[in-house]
Formats: sequence, C-alpha cells, structure tokens
Amino acid sequence: MADPPRSDLFPSSRLDSDAGALFVLQSKGEWWHAGFHLTTAIVGPTILTLPYAFRGLGWWLGFVCLTTMGLVTFYAYYLMSKVLDHCEKAGRRHIRFRELAADVLGSGWMFYVVIFIQTAINTGIGIGAILLAGQCLDIMYSSLFPQGTLKLYEFIAMVTAVMIVLSQLPSFHSLRHINCASLLLSLGYTFLVVGACINLGLSKHAPKREYSLEPSDSGRVFSAFTSISIIAAIFGNGILPEIQATLAPPATGKMLKGLILCYTVIFFTFYSAAISGYWVFGSNSSSNILKNLMPDEGPTLAPIVVIGLAVIFVLLQLFAIGLVYSQVAYEIMEKNSADTTKGMFSSRNLVPRLILRTLYMAFCGFMAAMLPFFGDINAVVGAFGFIPLDFVLPMLLYNMTYKPPRRSFTYWINMTIMVVFTCAGLMGAFSSVRKLVLDANKFKLFSSEVVD
Repeated sequence: MADPPRSDLFPSSRLDSDAGALFVLQSKGEWWHAGFHLTTAIVGPTILTLPYAFRGLGWWLGFVCLTTMGLVTFYAYYLMSKVLDHCEKAGRRHIRFRELAADVLGSGWMFYVVIFIQTAINTGIGIGAILLAGQCLDIMYSSLFPQGTLKLYEFIAMVTAVMIVLSQLPSFHSLRHINCASLLLSLGYTFLVVGACINLGLSKHAPKREYSLEPSDSGRVFSAFTSISIIAAIFGNGILPEIQATLAPPATGKMLKGLILCYTVIFFTFYSAAISGYWVFGSNSSSNILKNLMPDEGPTLAPIVVIGLAVIFVLLQLFAIGLVYSQVAYEIMEKNSADTTKGMFSSRNLVPRLILRTLYMAFCGFMAAMLPFFGDINAVVGAFGFIPLDFVLPMLLYNMTYKPPRRSFTYWINMTIMVVFTCAGLMGAFSSVRKLVLDANKFKLFSSEVVD
C-alpha cells in the first residue's frame, strides 16, 4: 500500500499552540479508554429504539439492516483509523475529523462541510440526551406521584442544570472513568429490559402480537428508509478521529482493540434489545420500549423494581453521552477562546470555559424542552449526519489515501458501500423529514408528551 501524500496543510507543530488540542483533546489514553469512549458514543439508550426501527422493516429486513450496518460501520471505523495512523507516520497527526477530511481530499471546503455535519450531530445528540433524561425523570415522578403537577420541560431544566455542572470536566480524557461506568450501565439496562420483555412474552399477560407493516406500498417504503436512518444513527459515531486523538501516541493498533471491545458490547446489547422488544410488541413498538412496558392505561407490564432500575441506569448513562458528544463543541470553542500560555485552570481560561459551556448546554436544554421529538430527531440526524460521516467518507478517505487499484476487491467494496449508502441516505433524509413534518401536527411547544 502506498503511503498517504505528504502535505503541510496541518503541520503537527501547530498542536503546541492549539488550545483545543492541549486542553480538550489531551493524548493520554490507552486502548481500553478508547473502547470506553466508543461504547458510550455508540451504545446508548437509543438501542431501546431498535424494536421501533424493526417495526418499519419487519423481521427479515430488520436483521439484514442491523447486521449490515454493524459490519459496515466496524469496517469504516477501522479504515478511518488506518488513515489516521498513516497520516501520523507521515508527520501529519490529525486530531479532528474536519482536518483529516480537508487534508486527504485536498479541498478546503470539506473542512466546513464536515464541521457543519459534526455540529449538527453533536447538537442533535445533546438535545436528544437531555430530552430522554428528562423523560426518564418524568417516568419516575409519574410512577411515584400519579397526580403530580410537574411537566416534562421542568425535568428537562433539572437535567440541563446537572449537565452544566458536569460539562466543566476539562478534557475528553477526564471522562474515561465516567465512560467505563457508562459501558456497565448500558449492559445493565439492556439486560433488565430484555429480561422484562422475555418474561412478558412468556406470560399469560403477553400483548397480542402483530407484525404487519404499513398497508400501502409507499408507506412501507417511507417507513423502511426512516428505520434505516434510525439504525444508522444508533450505529453512528462521527467523532472517531477525536476519540483516537485521546490515545497516547503512537496510536497504531490501539484503536482496533478499542473497536473490538465496543463491538463486543454492541453484539450483546443491540441484538438482544431488538429481538426481545419486537418479538413482544411487534408493530406496536414505541420509539422507547420502556413506554411499551409502562402503558398510559392499565398496570405496568414488568415489575416496578426492574423498570425503575432500568430508567435510573438510562438516566445516568445519558449524562455520559451528552458529555462525550459535547467535546467537539467544547474543542471548537476553546480553540478560539483559550490561551495556551496560561494554565488550564487559570482564571483567563476558566471563566470563558464556564460561560461558553454553560451557554451551550442551556441551548441544548431549551431545544429539548421546546421540541420533544426523540424518535424523529434520531432519524433526521442519522440521514443527514451519520450516514455521510460513517458510511461514505471513511471509504472515500481510504481510497484517496491508499489509492487501491481499480480492479481490486477493496476498491470496489468501498465504492459499492459509498453508492449504496449515499442512495439510502438521500431516501432516508426525505422519509425522515416527511415523518417529522407529519408529526409536527401532533405536538405543542414545550409539550409534556414525546411524539413517537
């Protein structure tokens, strides 16, 4: 394989005066730390949306899409890691997705395209994490105080206040212990929910199973592509270069170990949640399977202790997810606001950090309270953000870096993935926006109901 072309667009020496690199993307981690970060970035409460995604695909196509996207994303992240390793060996260490894309593709406009998509992803996930955390608090409150008067937006405000405090953790590397706990929490609530679904499915109180798809052909097509976009968002990462930047150099080989750790967790959590939830609730699956286990009318369909623990685990992990995906925003802000000649905790850097991170989290909290569209936000973010960054760009970057022969298997598998997922992304974007527009008639600003 040919080495990547030499370029001085982003010399390594710039890192010495780069506040975003020195303060936020500190390179101190080991491979297992990268595995913790990756797992938190991918394996989140959105896996409880998988039965809902299967609702638009059915059993056979649901399995195919889930498996295909798992294999493709692992392959894509591995290729991107190889590109980053080779750039580092050539003296061009990249710690940001946008700089990697602009350097390898040789086009300055790619810098702005990637930063726009990353910002949309990170902000969308920040909003979704706060929204779902607020919903978790609302579920617990409603269970304890059925006649309570607190509204969803008030719980979102509480979550936002906690996120503002946690956002002051200075660097990505400082999240390593939180993200280790996040990995354990994801296993915990997944197995609790899976156990509850299996127990319900085998009991005499099991709901009537119906696995029918949309009655019209056009409806089935739109639902299928919306589901594909949701699965893409669930598998999406979009910050792999930033995660690899947290590894102590040399990073060669460490990222692959981190990916294997992450995808081991993915295998056990994704399939078990999708199969058990869709098996029990079928075409009635909600955008959050916990809502199926706690229907608005009638008794809960699982022991209160089990649901309560699952909700608490989800709530705690959402804080970690919100922190992980906010790191790119913090890095951008501190690159322009911090002074590298001063200490990380000097008043010169501490005050701007406190103000900017507080404003960012307040904005995410406000949007979460105003637009409670958790399932639909996942689909839109997946179509517009994760599919381009995780299913198209890694293959393009690899082909541009290594220039495999056009007759080689690697070249054609990469080209096939790019074409297929570009088309899927376009259709997913249209269908997810269509569903967002249709659902707009079902909600009010600052509503206490999350629209499915």
